[in-house]
Amino acid sequence: MNPSPEPPPSHVRAAFGARDAEPELIDGGPVWRCGDAAVRPAGKPAEATWVAKTLDALDVDGLRVARPLRSTDGRYVVGGWAATKYLSGRAEPRHDEVVEVAVKLHEATAGLPRPRFLDTRTDLFATADRCAWEEAEAELDPELGGRLFERYAAERKPVALRPQVVHGDLFGNVLFAGDAPPAIIDFTAYWRPAPYGAAVVVVDALAWGGADPGLARRWAHLEEWPQVLLRATLFRLAVHALHPRSGPRSLAGLERAAERVAELL
Repeated sequence: MNPSPEPPPSHVRAAFGARDAEPELIDGGPVWRCGDAAVRPAGKPAEATWVAKTLDALDVDGLRVARPLRSTDGRYVVGGWAATKYLSGRAEPRHDEVVEVAVKLHEATAGLPRPRFLDTRTDLFATADRCAWEEAEAELDPELGGRLFERYAAERKPVALRPQVVHGDLFGNVLFAGDAPPAIIDFTAYWRPAPYGAAVVVVDALAWGGADPGLARRWAHLEEWPQVLLRATLFRLAVHALHPRSGPRSLAGLERAAERVAELL
């Protein structure tokens, strides 16, 4: 059993203007609502500061963006925590709308410079991303995705699209609240072609979101879609093979998603 997340301490809440707010865990965490603030762990200060500055400047038509909050002394990160303005809404299985969010978002981020912290990122997600794009190799558990990775990696062909800043984890992180525009509450940055963020959404939705099999085909007009979608599949297979909490049940969903993607190759 995983331990319950610890709420932000009182001095962190006070720094972000929520001294008297009672922390409320949002959808199992790790984000806590503290009054009008949403406070989340920020174990990597450089990355958290980049996210805050990016969200602060981001303006996308038809999209709500969680604006960062500065502490009383002007910092974005206090004691390993960062905060944004709380936005209402919940993740919903509106998969095509999430893909549309990815497309709009990456039109807006096309001009952003490459974040320097990407060069030093060594977590398993960064490793899996590099494996998918043939920039690194890793020992992938064959029973938890490594065998499937090898099978589908053989189908890779060059992708000529220009890399840019993309959000690589939008599935489950776009909030909907009735007729209000969808909301972006964070930013997990990668340096990949623009359609890659949409492709990861599609793979996740097919694997674990109950999306209909036609989802991948409906977005086939995106540039170099089959190969970008293949890279997203390889990314998730590598993550699964590397992740300590992976299991056969979640791999079955990825196997179904990979079969749908293979139909487009």
